[in-house]
Amino acid sequence: MRTLVVLLVLGICAPWVASVPTLEKKDRVHHSKDLSDHKHDDSKDFQYDHEAFLGKEDAKTFDQLTPEESQERLGKIVDKIDRDKNGFITGEELKDWITHTQNRYIYENVNKHWADYDKNKDNMISWEEYKNTTYGYAAGEVEFYDVPDKERYRKMMKRDERRFKQADKNGDLIATREEFTAFLHPEEFDYMKDMVVTETIEDMDKNGDGTVDVNEYIADMYTPEADEPEPEWVKTERRQFADHRDLNKDGKLDKSEIGHWIHPHDYDHADLEAKHLIYESDKDKDDKLTKKEILDNWNMFVGSQATNYGEDLTRRHDEF
Repeated sequence: MRTLVVLLVLGICAPWVASVPTLEKKDRVHHSKDLSDHKHDDSKDFQYDHEAFLGKEDAKTFDQLTPEESQERLGKIVDKIDRDKNGFITGEELKDWITHTQNRYIYENVNKHWADYDKNKDNMISWEEYKNTTYGYAAGEVEFYDVPDKERYRKMMKRDERRFKQADKNGDLIATREEFTAFLHPEEFDYMKDMVVTETIEDMDKNGDGTVDVNEYIADMYTPEADEPEPEWVKTERRQFADHRDLNKDGKLDKSEIGHWIHPHDYDHADLEAKHLIYESDKDKDDKLTKKEILDNWNMFVGSQATNYGEDLTRRHDEF
C-alpha cells in the first residue's frame, strides 16, 4: 500500500511519522501544557525555570557548560530579549521570549517538513497537496481502495479538511506557513480554540449526545483491568470533574465547560513564569530587569552542571 505521511498529534504533538495512519491512537491536540516536567520548587533547584526560559533541549546543553560559559551565553540571550534595545527587560518581553522558546519546536518541525507537502514549491500548501501526501488519495483513484477500515479513514480525512478550512483564514484552501502551523498545532492559536473544543468533545463523547459525562471523562485517561480496584488518582479525577469541571452541576460537560477546562482564562504559564523571574531578580523593584540584574541571578535563568553539583554537595553536607 502507498506510504501515507501522517502527523499523529499526541500530547504536545508527536514527531512526524511516515506510515499508515494509526486508527487506534488519538490525534487530539494537547489542551494545556506546563513549561517543564519538573516541579517548580526553587528551594530544591531551578530546573523548572531553566526549562521554561531555555526550552528542554537547550537547558540540557547549558547543563554541560561551565558557569562562565553559561553566563556569557545568557548575556547574548538577554540582548535578543530586549527588542527595543533600551537596556531593560520588561515582563512582556520576557513573557514573549518564554512563549517563543516553548513554541520553537513547533515552527522548527513545520519548517523541517514543509517541503514534504509543498509539492509545487510555491511556498504554500493547498488542501489538495496535504490530502494527497497524507492519504495518498488523488483524483481518479478509488478512495482508500486497499485500506480495511475505509470509513474510519474517510472520517479522519473529513476532520482534517474541517480543521484545514478553519486554519485557512481567507478560505482559498491554500495555507500560508502560519496557517499551516495553525492547522497542525491549533492549540497554539486563539482563532483555532473552538476547533480544539469541538475535537475534544468528539474524541471523548462515546454516546454521541454532544457532552462528556464523568464516565467518558475517566475513560479517556484510564482503562480498568478486570476486578481491579479503582486507583486513588482516578477517584481524585472524579472529584475534580464534580468540583471543578462540571460548573453547572448537571453531571456532564458541555462545550462551554470543556472550553473552560482546556483553555483556562486565568492561567498563563509563560506570564506567571516571567513575573516570577522578575520578582526574584529585580533588585531595585522597578518591575523590569537590567542585564546586570539577570546576570547577577544567572543560575536561576540558565544554571550549569557545575553549579548544580555544588548545590548537591551543599545539600548533602547539610543533611549529614
